[in-house]
Amino acid sequence: MRLDAPLAAPDSTVARLNPLSKLGATLVVSLAVLASVDPVTAAVALVGTLAVLPAAGVRLGPFLRRCWPLLVGSIVVGAVNTLFSPATGTTYLHVGPFRVTDAGLAVGAGLGLRVLAIALPGVLAFATTDPTDLADNLVQKLRVPARFAIGALAAFRMMPLLLAEWRLLLLARRARGVDAGANPVARARLFASALFAMLVGAVRRGTRLATAMDARGFDANLPRSIARQHPLRRMDFAVLAGGVALATAAIAVSVAAGTFQFVS
Repeated sequence: MRLDAPLAAPDSTVARLNPLSKLGATLVVSLAVLASVDPVTAAVALVGTLAVLPAAGVRLGPFLRRCWPLLVGSIVVGAVNTLFSPATGTTYLHVGPFRVTDAGLAVGAGLGLRVLAIALPGVLAFATTDPTDLADNLVQKLRVPARFAIGALAAFRMMPLLLAEWRLLLLARRARGVDAGANPVARARLFASALFAMLVGAVRRGTRLATAMDARGFDANLPRSIARQHPLRRMDFAVLAGGVALATAAIAVSVAAGTFQFVS
């Protein structure tokens, strides 16, 4: 699946929401998950995020395929913390320097779920938000300087271009017969060289874009007009309230279960 493909239709519920309401709800849930290191808080927040996908017009399958790097990262984080946590509690497996205990499993599960509970709402918010609407709202509602907002918009717009350039670079190398085969060292070397080539191209593209924006007056300290207005509607306030409710429920369930551990 292409990582820059839209997750939801333009007329879906989540796409029509104000970007600031989605980001606000995401921030509230993330702060609640960051406040505790126990797995219950993160699990409740994660289940609540996945539960709203059908109502938001986002299918679960494409959403999870979009998030597969986060899924792999959360598994790695959980496994590493499970193996290297302090050896306390009941031991289930002991192989050399690695020891799996019930305390280690709790720590690993908590941190792995924490990664997902923080990242997935952000993916949902940004993947269903038009970058231009986000920049407009940053300037209108949060009074963010136009130079910063427009710069962020330009960076957001360049992400699909970088993905397309990465695919084109790999196809060009394959057409020239550059292939590492089954050698992992050669694969890592080719990946590093392709990444460096894309980085050089991104720097050149960014320099040209900055020059073009300065030539069009984006660096001038003059008041700018706003072409489109984006009012906050009832549904936007409902989304914010839903984020607060989910964050409160996650902490309340954790406290009721006796697992809440405030981060120190």
